[in-house]
Order: sequence, then structure tokens, then C-alpha cells
Amino acid sequence: MSDGYQTIRYERDGDVGTLSLARPGKRNAQNPLMWAELAELGVKLLPDETLRCLVVTGDGAAFSAGIDLVEGLAGTMAGFAERPVDDEARAAGAAAAATFSWIPDLGCASVAAVRGHAYGAGLQLALACDFRIFAEGTKVGLTETRYGLLPDMGATVRLPRIIGESRARELILLGNVIDAAEALRIGLANQLVADGELDAAAAELARRLAAQPPIAIRGARRAIDAAWHRSPEESSRLAFEGQERCIKSDDFKEGQRAMVEGRVPRWTGR
Repeated sequence: MSDGYQTIRYERDGDVGTLSLARPGKRNAQNPLMWAELAELGVKLLPDETLRCLVVTGDGAAFSAGIDLVEGLAGTMAGFAERPVDDEARAAGAAAAATFSWIPDLGCASVAAVRGHAYGAGLQLALACDFRIFAEGTKVGLTETRYGLLPDMGATVRLPRIIGESRARELILLGNVIDAAEALRIGLANQLVADGELDAAAAELARRLAAQPPIAIRGARRAIDAAWHRSPEESSRLAFEGQERCIKSDDFKEGQRAMVEGRVPRWTGR
């Protein structure tokens, strides 16, 4: 695996990075090692201002079956259940819950390319991305309640924002599994494509996102997120401050020159 990883793979093609879950024999089920490797990758990617888009996908026939039932559910989480509730236990649990919370904090947009199925933590990983493209036949669901648990890796925040509170309550409280067509209908999926077209569709969306002005994209994403977590005034303030950075940037000048010269802008992120 690249960079010594055993459960994931990260590859870079120009300004687009691809994160692949790489346990196809286990349907890319997430175990403690994968969580650690995902967190390590996040530390490396967060300060990378040259990354223009991140694609998240899974090797094999499934995006992710969720938490590994043996290593994750019966192992690590069962171990937590036996420990006294103290600051150390809470810190360990919080770290696991925040495994891929770095994806929304990237300076670039992200795309989840989902095929087969994405259950539990697998769907929560896809929810951490800006966009989700589903292959036909894909099934997804937050199935944690089947095990007496709840989704604590971001779904309770992100899913209501994406599909509305009423629908989110159905998926979270009832553990419903839905197909790709329903996911598209309720806005959980941005696109629905044939399985054989999934990789190409994700690559094309990533290419389009990577071609956008980086400073503007970074500022717009922050302002959108702030609209959910802060007051309308604070969100507007962030948007205004982001616009100030845009106007003072070399990219804004380049956009003006390109318009006058009738050509495609060459964004530098400066």
C-alpha cells in the first residue's frame, strides 16, 4: 500500500487525490487500523493547499460495509463497554468518532464514489464528503440501531442538513436501508450512474471541481458550513471575508485577464 498503509491507499494524479478503502475481502469494513490510517492521512492532507479535490472510494464490489463486526464491534467497542467512563475512555471514543472529520475541513471539495453498499460507518464516511455519486444498485443505510448503537461519526449533524430532519430521523432511528434511486430522490445522492460509469463520473466531477478557483471554493465551503453551525450574521461575515480574500488575490486578477483575452483562467490559488 502507498505510504506503508495496509487498509487504505492514497494516490495523487495532478491536483486530484484519491483515497481508496483497501480491504475488499472484508467489503472494506472499518477496523481500528483503518481508523488510525485514515486519521494519519488526514494530518497529511489538511495543510496541503495544492490539493484541489479528493475522491473517496472503495476497492472491490462495496464502498464499505461499516464497522468490522469482529475487530471493531466485538473487539474495540466491546472493550470500551468494559472500561470505566473516565477522561481517557472519552478521549479514545472521541478520537474514533472523529476518524474522518478532517474531510469537511479540507481546503478543497470532496467526492464519494459509492458502489455496492455503504452501511453504518461506511455511509457516514460518504456523508463527510461534499458530493456523493452512487452506482445503480447501491444500497445504503445507517444500521447502528441493529446493534444497540447510534451513528456517532458525523451522521447526526450532516444527514439532516443534506436530506432534511424528517427523512434523517427515518434513516437514523429506524435503521432503514434504501436503494440508490431513493437516495437520489431524497437528495442523499447527487448523481446516479451505471456501475461501469462510476469511476469516470467521479473523475469528471473531480476534474470540474479542481478547475474552479481554489480561494473562492475554500471560502464558499466555509460560509456554507457556517450557515448551519453559526448565526446568519456570522455566516454572512465569513462569506464577506472570503470575498475580500478573493478580490485581493492574484486569481481574481487572472480571472479578469482571462475574460478580456477570451481564454480559460489559469488559477494558482494565490
